[in-house]
Formats: sequence, structure tokens, C-alpha cells
Amino acid sequence: MSDTILSAEPVIRLTVFLGLLFAMMIWELSAPRRRQDIPRVLRWTNNLGLVVLDTVILRLSFPILAVGLAAIGEARGWGLFNNLPAPGWLAILVSVLLLDLAIYLQHVLFHAVPGLWRLHRMHHADLEFDATTGLRFHPVEIVMSMAIKLAVVAALGPPAVAVLIFEVLLNGTALFNHGNIDLPRRVDRWLRLIVVTPDMHRVHHSLDPRETNSNYGFNLPWWDRLLGTYVAQPAKGHEGMEIGIEQFRTRRDLWLDRMLVQPLRGPASGHALDADNTRDARL
Repeated sequence: MSDTILSAEPVIRLTVFLGLLFAMMIWELSAPRRRQDIPRVLRWTNNLGLVVLDTVILRLSFPILAVGLAAIGEARGWGLFNNLPAPGWLAILVSVLLLDLAIYLQHVLFHAVPGLWRLHRMHHADLEFDATTGLRFHPVEIVMSMAIKLAVVAALGPPAVAVLIFEVLLNGTALFNHGNIDLPRRVDRWLRLIVVTPDMHRVHHSLDPRETNSNYGFNLPWWDRLLGTYVAQPAKGHEGMEIGIEQFRTRRDLWLDRMLVQPLRGPASGHALDADNTRDARL
């Protein structure tokens, strides 16, 4: 079973990724939520170029990724679920939930620690918000995130199929919840009970630090509600809110070379523990 999953993983992930990315781009062009003033060719080419760079660096940095480690863990009895007499379906379900919680907590950590925020803020520095924003992460953050994910997989010992399901869901929902798509308000209201919607996650990309440091979930919306980090709507509305952070607000900052050096530029302001930003946001 694990061998079949390992051999099929690249095709499954690439097919779902490309299919969803294409579908989201068409959806954004046909029914946008917000007007975009920056040419798509500028943002899309640089954001997608970053994806290629991230993928190459990730493959060179790790001899094995999360699904492969889960398969090895199953074979050798590593981790929690490989040593519990839990039914297969329950192990899969709980593993997906715990992996999603781990991603939520990691996201909070990258906002709270100034050094990690320097890396993560590149994701927030996009001046527009669409599906390609969900792919815009600094290579160092990508490598660190994979290291954290591998540690969680090693500890949990989830079934390889659970990790594959989680990876496909995470990639798919990241494209969806960053989409510049105009969902009917009633649909959004009900849908955000089970998945993070674009309107819910767009709040997280607000220029307002209070809103930036909220709605951390990528896939499931429950962690934000349970742990007190949920903000339903932006204070200025979705059409009036400003996207991005106070730093890096020129179009030149959207180029790949500038994105890569952003962690080295300027102060690490805007993170969750920044007292000045927190105080200003409450005034």
C-alpha cells in the first residue's frame, strides 16, 4: 500500500495542483472579489518563479519528504499511531486533524517570533491577494516548514495515505483561500464553518496589524475560533481594506530578486509581539 502511494504521490500532487491553479485563475478572471491594479503578468511570473525555486531547493535539501517518511515509519513502527491499536480510518482522520493543527501553530509561531516573521512577511508583502499569493513563500521558510513537518510526522507516525491527503488538501486550500473570487455572502458564511474561505483568509493579509495577526488557519477554520484568533471581517470591508504590510510597498518589491532579500531589509515590525503595532492597532 505504502509503495503504491509513494509511486503515485508526485502525479497526484502535480495534477491536483495544476488543475486547481488553472481553475482558480479562470475563476478570478471571470468573477473577481476585488479590483486589481497591478498587472497580473508582473505578479504571476514572479510568484510562480518563486514556486519553481522553492521546489528545487526543497528537493535538494531533503532526501525524503513527508509522505516518504510516513511510509518508512509504517514499515519500522515509528511514531504514535504505529504503536496504537487504532482502526485505520480513525488514524487517518486524527492524523489529518493533528497535522492541520501543527500547521496552524507553526503559522502563529512565524508571526510571533521576530526572526521568523522576517521570513514569513515576504508572503504578506504581496500588494494584491490572489491564488498565486498562496504560493509565495521564502525558500528558507519552506525548508524550515518541511523540517517541522517531518518532525511532526516522525512523532505522530501517521499512515502515509493520511499525509498524502493532508498535503493535497493543504496545497488545494492554500490556492482556494487566497483566491480573488467573489463567493456569494451566504455561501461564504456557511462554507467558513468547515473550511477557510477567501474572505476569511483575506483578513489575515490586511495592512492592519490586528487583522494581520488573526485567521492563521489554512485549511480548517476551527483552530482560530477555538484559540481566539478569529476575526470575521476586516474593519474597512473587503473592497476598502489595504493588502500587504507597511514595508515593501513598491512594484519593484514584487520582483523575485527583491523578494529573496526582504528578510535582510529593515526592521522586523508588524509581528504579533510588536508592542508598538499592537498598541496602534487598538487606538
